[in-house]
Amino acid sequence: MTGPADAAPRPIASPCNNICRIDDVTGWCIGCGRSLDEIARWGTTSDADRDAVMAALPERMATLSRDGDL
Repeated sequence: MTGPADAAPRPIASPCNNICRIDDVTGWCIGCGRSLDEIARWGTTSDADRDAVMAALPERMATLSRDGDL
């Protein structure tokens, strides 16, 4: 019998929400908070790298929001 513990881990879904514009000051996308480098490597990077990027996004989005870009 197999269960959820036997299932292969699934990659972390992209945070992209199709609001794709890079902020000139921070270099982050105003839709998802990622840098162009992070966006470009998303499909080929490790889960650990994706986890690190995802962990940084709430603070980045708060910064963008405070700066009035959203």
